[in-house]
Amino acid sequence: MILWRRNGPGLVQKEETLSRGTLNMAGHFNPCCAAQTYQIKISPVPGKAILHVADSLFSVERGGRKGHPRVLLVLIDGWPSDDLDQASVLARESGINVFMVSVAKPSADELPMVPDKDFTRKAVCRDNGHFSYSIPSWFTANKHVKPLTQRLCSMDHLLCSKMCYNSVNLGFLIDGSSSVGDQNFQMVLDFLAGIAQHFDISEVGARVGAVQFTYDQRLEFGLFDHSEKQKVLSAINNIYYMSGGTATGAAIEFATNHLFRRRGPGRNFLILVTDGQSYDDIRAPALAAQKQGVHMVTVGVAWAPLEDLRDMASEPKGNNTYFTREFTGLKEFIPAIVKGVCRHFNDNN
Repeated sequence: MILWRRNGPGLVQKEETLSRGTLNMAGHFNPCCAAQTYQIKISPVPGKAILHVADSLFSVERGGRKGHPRVLLVLIDGWPSDDLDQASVLARESGINVFMVSVAKPSADELPMVPDKDFTRKAVCRDNGHFSYSIPSWFTANKHVKPLTQRLCSMDHLLCSKMCYNSVNLGFLIDGSSSVGDQNFQMVLDFLAGIAQHFDISEVGARVGAVQFTYDQRLEFGLFDHSEKQKVLSAINNIYYMSGGTATGAAIEFATNHLFRRRGPGRNFLILVTDGQSYDDIRAPALAAQKQGVHMVTVGVAWAPLEDLRDMASEPKGNNTYFTREFTGLKEFIPAIVKGVCRHFNDNN
C-alpha cells in the first residue's frame, strides 16, 4: 500500500496515518489470481502518485512478476489538484490497469471548485465503466469490497495488461536447407533468440513456438510447450539442423495449422527466415495464413529472392520484409522487427 503525501510517497505501516475506513477496506482485499495489485490512498495529487507507481513500484526489485497483470487501485477522497494526462498515459503504456475509486464524490455545491470534472475518465485504464467506482462514504466502504474484488480479478477485462510484450504469439519458421550450413544456422538461432528475449514469456504472457523446414517440416516446439523465457531460449538453442531442400510454401501451411490456435486480432506472428528460393508455391499459403489472422514477417539472407519475400510478407510489405547478404547482418534487424510486431499489435488491439 502506498500513501501519497504532498511532500512525496512512502510505503507506510498501517498504524501510521491511514484512516480506519481505509485500513478496514484494504485489509479485506485479497487480490486474486495472478494479478499484482497496489493500492494508494491519495491526497489531492493523484497524478504524481500514479507516475511514481508506474515508474518504480512494479519493478522486479520491488517484487514485480513479469507476465502477470498489473493492477493499481486508487482511492481518492475529493478531487485532484494536479494533472492526470501524463500519468494516465504512462500507466497505460506500462501495462498498468488503473482503477479509480472515488469516495464521497463532490457535491453539487462543490462541483464548481473541481478544476477537471473528467479526472476519473482520464485516469482509468479504459473509460468503459469497469475501471471506475464510487463509494458514498468511508463508513460504508467494507460493503464494496466484494464487487471491487470481482472487478480486479476479472482477467478478461484487464485490458491494459494486454500489451504487445506479454500478449503475442510468436512463431519462428526456420529454413534448415543444405545451403544454410551449420555455422550460419547457429547465427539464425541466435537471431531468433534475440527476438524472443524482448518478450515477457509466461503462462499468462507471450508465447513462442518454432518450426524447421526443408522439403519436410518439423515442429521443434509449440506455443504452449514452454511457459518460461529461459526454457524457450534453451529450446531455440537446442534446435538440431536438418539439412535438405527448400519447400517454403508447405512449411507456411504447416506452421499455420500446427502452431496457432484462433485468438484475438493482431496476436499471431510468423517470422520466416530463409536463405534461398522455394521449390513450391509460396503465395497461396502465405495469403491463406494471413486470412487466418497470421501476420507474416519475412527475413531473407544471401540468395533469397526479394520479390518472394515481399509476396509472403503482410502489409505494409515494406515494413515486414528484411534482407541481408550475410548471416552476420541478421542481428541488426532485431529492434526493427520487435518494434514492428508491437506496432501491428497496438494497431489491432
